Amino acid sequence: MDTKVVKFGGSSLADAAQFRKAADIVLAEPERRFVVASAPGKRFSADIKVTDMLYSCYELAAKGEDFSAAFAAIEERFNSIIADLGLSLSLEKEFSDIKNAFAHRAGRDYAASRGEYLNSIILADFLGYNFVDPAGYIRFDESGSFDLAATLSLLSPKLAQLQNAVIPGFYGSMPNDTIKTFSRGGSDITGSIVASAVNAVIYENWTDVSGFMICDPRIVENPKPIRTITYRELRELAYMGAGVLHEDAIFPVRKAGIPINIRNTNQPEDRGTFIVSETAETSPYIITGIAGKKGFSVIQIEKDMMNAEVGFGRNVLRALEKNNMCFEHMPSGIDTMSVIVSSEALIGKEKSVLDEIVSRCHPDKLEIENNLALIAVVGRGMKKTRGTAGRLFSALAHARVNVKMIDQGSSELNIIIAVEEEDFETATKAIYDMFVLTAEK
Repeated sequence: MDTKVVKFGGSSLADAAQFRKAADIVLAEPERRFVVASAPGKRFSADIKVTDMLYSCYELAAKGEDFSAAFAAIEERFNSIIADLGLSLSLEKEFSDIKNAFAHRAGRDYAASRGEYLNSIILADFLGYNFVDPAGYIRFDESGSFDLAATLSLLSPKLAQLQNAVIPGFYGSMPNDTIKTFSRGGSDITGSIVASAVNAVIYENWTDVSGFMICDPRIVENPKPIRTITYRELRELAYMGAGVLHEDAIFPVRKAGIPINIRNTNQPEDRGTFIVSETAETSPYIITGIAGKKGFSVIQIEKDMMNAEVGFGRNVLRALEKNNMCFEHMPSGIDTMSVIVSSEALIGKEKSVLDEIVSRCHPDKLEIENNLALIAVVGRGMKKTRGTAGRLFSALAHARVNVKMIDQGSSELNIIIAVEEEDFETATKAIYDMFVLTAEK
């Protein structure tokens, strides 16, 4: 039998009603044998995620303060799900163990992981599936980095013995068996790891949206969905701020050649977005997606005959390295170089960075410009289409947006532009109108 791995996000498992939707999805296809669960998310806009409740509760415990009321609220969240589902399950032993661990300062990672742990026990009971605690199988090395090889050597044979299982997302363990979590949103990573471990035909990631949109719906009303996107395109968009899927979740399945399907728990009939290694499917538009974010600065360097000076670029980057800074992009001309950096990373280091560049490079002119936004226009169809850049800049000119920087990779998969932060939304709408709305007319 082909095996599918399904992961449900926090909004998909926030209460008993969402549990029932998730169970209907899992049981609708026998191929959906392995399920990865998140902690309960928000049930309504003013609600609190269980993971945040756990963090707050643990902070009280770590300070030696009374955390009984905070923990009782957590117990109530899980007990209400159990009661509403009509289960005979009791989590009293688990609650007692967790309270005792909190009292003995088991650590923030342990505290945060208990939402996934408890929710998965409930889901496994509701589905009639086995429960597998990832603490025994998902491994981190001594430095705290995830160890894929060690994990697969433990997890693959374990899951091969089971017809089905529910596995909590978000965490694993260190060599000393203490709990270690991935970054927030790490249940996506667990789903990808499990899919790789069982050599799944597909990894279905169920959330509260029907896949990726071409651009941010907070900027463009009802943007068109992305039907299919390659891993490379997704990497570009995720790097520039596109949400939905945890960025690190791409790598375990990409290495194994397993496609990801982003689906909507509340609208299971929707096709969602497929994320694949390669595809012959043509997009209805030249571009696949638009993503961007604010909060960048540019260090502008000018020096006559810069292009003839051996090691000039290296010296600029060494100035950043000395100040423990990374750069985002570095477009250059014959006598000019622009280094795009995070404004947040630059705070408090402006003078040190500039002094270091002056000392190493002796520029004719050196200045910093703040309040920039970067926008990436990504699409596998751009390479085969003439005039893409021309249409992009025509759209921005028509919208009266001044382009501060242009950077296009040699793969022609993306074009990145810098604009003033105040023009970010206007620029995004103009690009969407040009490549999506105009294409439909």
